[in-house]
Amino acid sequence: MALTEIALQFSAWAQSTVSAWGYLGIFIVSLIGNASIIFPVPAFAVTFMFGAILNPWLVGLAAGAGSAIGELTGYVIGRGGREVIEKKHEKWLKKAEKWTDRYGFFAVLVVFAATPLPDDVVGILAGVFEYDVRKFLLASFIGKTVMCLALALGGYYGAGWVMGVFGGL
Repeated sequence: MALTEIALQFSAWAQSTVSAWGYLGIFIVSLIGNASIIFPVPAFAVTFMFGAILNPWLVGLAAGAGSAIGELTGYVIGRGGREVIEKKHEKWLKKAEKWTDRYGFFAVLVVFAATPLPDDVVGILAGVFEYDVRKFLLASFIGKTVMCLALALGGYYGAGWVMGVFGGL
């Protein structure tokens, strides 16, 4: 099955889930979309789209919460694979762990969770370093909620413009 076909099927499923479940559907789609490791899932497009249809503040909050919880997948993988990863990359990990101890919360929050940068690796590293899971989850929640609110508000204020530009295709 091609990558584009998987993305299209996920999008169709996500739209029907949110249509049926509303804000809970946004939460579920965001959780699953962010639980995928490395493979990009278009959950943010759903946040944008339904921000134009539902209350964008609630869409952003539901998507942010689901996204943050979904990021725990990488954290758990890091915790479980700690020994394997440490054996292979011990020298590099010691340097990265010192950096994480100093800037961890800020790095998770601002650099990765609040941006569309791929943050799966950050979650895995946080697990490897046994970074406090509550701090990781809080940073992820704040950052993901900020980003999802921006997407939902973008959908709310920009959907008409997008439809005007691309509606005739």
